[in-house]
Amino acid sequence: MTQAPAAQSRNTLKGIAILASLPPDSVERIERRCAWKHYAPGEPILDYLDKSDDVFFIVLGEVRVTIYSTVGKAVSFREMGSGEIFGEFPAIDGGPRSASVEARTNCLIASMPASTFRELLETEPGLANALLPRLTKTIRALTTRVYEFSTLAVNNRVQAELLRLARFGPKDGKSARIVPAPTHVEIASRVSTHREAVTRELNRLSRIGIIERRGGTLLVTDVDRLADMVHDATGE
Repeated sequence: MTQAPAAQSRNTLKGIAILASLPPDSVERIERRCAWKHYAPGEPILDYLDKSDDVFFIVLGEVRVTIYSTVGKAVSFREMGSGEIFGEFPAIDGGPRSASVEARTNCLIASMPASTFRELLETEPGLANALLPRLTKTIRALTTRVYEFSTLAVNNRVQAELLRLARFGPKDGKSARIVPAPTHVEIASRVSTHREAVTRELNRLSRIGIIERRGGTLLVTDVDRLADMVHDATGE
């Protein structure tokens, strides 16, 4: 891990979604108050229950959000990509970290102390206005995950997770690519099951033509058909 000097041209927050409504000079002021670091794939960025309170901006790359049980079982919530932020909950309520975050790819991350972030919420109304819908979206997404864990069978949870990933992937007509293809273990951790159950369902979906494995890519051949399967299971 190396620290990148703020003077480098790539060290910009212009791609951060919640800052999009701010004038350029405001974004530049925020950039100057950030620390900038590179992370390699698999490198931890923050730990569950960590007492730090920094807020992080994903400038480049993707991260994985995970909680580990006392026996070491990983439960992955989601991946986040360039333009997103994480770590804002402790900055807002002063509580501990709710999850661990590690780099999924090579990342450039900007960070700032909670005190600075709270100051910006007061002095930059556009930032606060952008943060509120984001927090609401996060609550809705977590509510959906709790519903799926509580009511859906394992095969339906796998289908729902594939649909979620496909909707973020590159589209081509009715198909979508999930790149890189998640491992069976990664999917299992996201839907709270074991690798063998994921393998069985992926093999079944492959046999009926819903998915195809192409090298490092998982192709969902018909997103609408997969969505119909999830709808039949959830009623939504």
